[in-house]
Amino acid sequence: MTSSISWELYRTFLGVLEHGSLSAAARALDLTQPTVGRQLAALEQALGLTLFTRSPTGVQPTQAALALRAPAQAVQHAARALERTAASQGAGVQGVVRVTASEVVGVAVLPPILAALRARHPGLTVELALSNRLQDLLQREADIAVRMQAPQQGALLARRVGAIEVGLHAHPDYLARHGTPQDWPDLAGHSLIGFDTETAYIRQVGAAWPALRRERFALRTDSDVAQLALIRAGAGIGPCQVGLAQRGPALVRVLPAQFALPLDTWVTMHEDLRHSPRCQVTFEALVQGLLDYRSSAAAPASVG
Repeated sequence: MTSSISWELYRTFLGVLEHGSLSAAARALDLTQPTVGRQLAALEQALGLTLFTRSPTGVQPTQAALALRAPAQAVQHAARALERTAASQGAGVQGVVRVTASEVVGVAVLPPILAALRARHPGLTVELALSNRLQDLLQREADIAVRMQAPQQGALLARRVGAIEVGLHAHPDYLARHGTPQDWPDLAGHSLIGFDTETAYIRQVGAAWPALRRERFALRTDSDVAQLALIRAGAGIGPCQVGLAQRGPALVRVLPAQFALPLDTWVTMHEDLRHSPRCQVTFEALVQGLLDYRSSAAAPASVG
């Protein structure tokens, strides 16, 4: 096996692995398909391994390719962190900072915070990565994370924002058509909106509130943004952050005494970044912005 392999070959390998064909990877990487084929062949020759087999629908990864995915991604994250750090050298707050958050927080809560941050620091470039998967700050998948649970990893600088409450909500038009539930048994006649894929955390929620188990949901999606859109469209009753429910179009909280789910919210970053001006100002802006969001959630209109 060749001892020194160019990062570009691994980049191409990950592109093919992610997109499933040479042509799709070429489009994503802004390369030609022959270039992708040559680089993939060069990597296979350097490693002495077959990484993909051809199929009618594209290419299929071998076991060797799947085993290489995680270490290749670690190299990718390190390369991107190196690029962000290099771009941030010089006086003042400038360069790239990568922030990760859940879908709904990234779409509905962070934009005004980041807009104000960029107005104060126009030399700052923000990459916003939205995923409900907890990205690894120690592997530098992101610089700063907004998380709805306490960090479990060491070597992280963390600030607790506090509990952001989730309640059951519905559009006024939906309640006008179907009535307002007054207790758990009343939900039997309603369309409920909820998750699709069950996780350990969701099982805990289902154990505490059996009426909110998967089989009870008429509309299922693992996207928080899609759940919010369905509630706002009047499709049924579903979970929503109390602060978001008050933004137009305003939603009505139902069964507030029976269901209140506090999400412990944290802003975290790798402790090695505490002296980075770009990360420091972004970290503080996120903490303050989320504190303001949490405190501005006045008691919503509710029934039941």
